[in-house]
Amino acid sequence: MARIPYFDLDQATPAFRDMLANRPPLNIYRMVAHGGPSAEGFLALGSAILRRSALDAQLRELVILRVGALCDSHYEVFQHRRVAAQAGVPAAKIDAVLRQAQGEPEAGAFSPLELDVLRYTDAVVRDVKAPQALFDAVAAALPHQQLIELMMTIGFYMLVSRLLENLEVDLEDPPVH
Repeated sequence: MARIPYFDLDQATPAFRDMLANRPPLNIYRMVAHGGPSAEGFLALGSAILRRSALDAQLRELVILRVGALCDSHYEVFQHRRVAAQAGVPAAKIDAVLRQAQGEPEAGAFSPLELDVLRYTDAVVRDVKAPQALFDAVAAALPHQQLIELMMTIGFYMLVSRLLENLEVDLEDPPVH
């Protein structure tokens, strides 16, 4: 049960309601709506990451799942398993990225770029700053825009996971697909 009541979206600003128009009715939106103007910024950044990023969608989803698993955010992992599958991430990779979240990514399950990006994600989530050699490897593989989008994806989904877990946001009943 959520730690604070869900926001009545009928009371949300017109701008916030407009931003939700093409989104599924998720509890996270009913919770972040309490944030007022910052909730609109939250939705705008999330939308940019999910819909307008130059970062490969499959790579993005592996990163989001990894962050959710590292943050022990069950809601985030549940929602993005579906999104990852829709983005074309094979089920074996979804399982591997979640199974190995507490250790080294499985070398056989991922491409060299995916391995570097997952190791980078682990370092940023756990230690804030990735080691120079790992940063250099990822920076050499991604154009600057995608490197920044990678960082924003990691940071945004750390925020999402912390909101979900600290507010104990419930999975929708029945789950939204």
